[in-house]
Amino acid sequence: MKNKQIIFTEKNTAKLLEVEYRSPNADEVVVKTEISTVSCGTERANIIGIVNPFPINYLGYSSVGTVVEKGEKVEDLEPGDKVIVFWGTHSKYNTVSERQVVKYDEEKISASEAALAFIATFSLAAIRKTRLEVGEATIVVGLGLLGQFAVKLLKTCGACPIIAIDMIEERRLEALSNGADFALDPHEECFAEKVKELTGGGAKVAIEVTGVGEGLDTALDCMARFGRVALLGCTRDKNFTIDYYNKVHFPGISLIGAHTRARPEEESHPGYFTHRDDIETVLRLLAGNRLKISDLAKKIYSPEDCFEVYTQLVNDKNFPITVQFDWSRLNEED
Repeated sequence: MKNKQIIFTEKNTAKLLEVEYRSPNADEVVVKTEISTVSCGTERANIIGIVNPFPINYLGYSSVGTVVEKGEKVEDLEPGDKVIVFWGTHSKYNTVSERQVVKYDEEKISASEAALAFIATFSLAAIRKTRLEVGEATIVVGLGLLGQFAVKLLKTCGACPIIAIDMIEERRLEALSNGADFALDPHEECFAEKVKELTGGGAKVAIEVTGVGEGLDTALDCMARFGRVALLGCTRDKNFTIDYYNKVHFPGISLIGAHTRARPEEESHPGYFTHRDDIETVLRLLAGNRLKISDLAKKIYSPEDCFEVYTQLVNDKNFPITVQFDWSRLNEED
């Protein structure tokens, strides 16, 4: 069978290329992709050359599809099963370990929603690590996809109030529709004082998703004593200086590394769940109507449009929060 994959061949360039179809090993399955989701922050950092040398062929880590082939030792999956693939790629076929797939009920959850579920766990894990208590005041700094997920999940978890923070008005308005109680521009006059007034003295919990030093500095200005800040954004700003004594050390602030790979491999425990357990948590919330994410899917393209999609991601600050590729739109001969 022919396989195709989106690959970043050089800086600012994405191409849909034919790649090898790999049959499964004993403990693997092959999943024919239906929908894969663009992780805007991570994929932009890669395609503009911040992170790794080219070519880059490992992105597209949140997708869904149908099992079409399995290895002889795979017992819990069968061809025809609808599954979420995590840590896969933007490919027509993903050959992955059986441990990288989770079955979902297509009658209760759409493919587009299921293809967002793994990315939703990034925000969920950050919230877990802060040990959020019901009724605690929270801020979310940065309202891209992970920030919007954080707002939705904080509301589900009982945070109150939730203050959403971003420079872009459209994202602030979206956060309000997703459950934020207030939405503020961090550059407005007396910003930190306003946050402290709205929270009765400062936020107990912050989810920082900008990935830049200024975003973290902004969050620290808004914290209550003994507050907890989850660093969900991939901060690569090495030159930014923070007054750690006055903003972290003296008020007793906890800075928590919240990279999604900072998880247990085998067994979940309070504050630290495995990938699989967090995905299944999101699926339960969706199936039980405790969480709605279908409204986050803004644009769906054919993989054949990848050059134009990623060119827009590189150049357009107003790139949609959520973009997905529909692999059923490939020509039959592909």
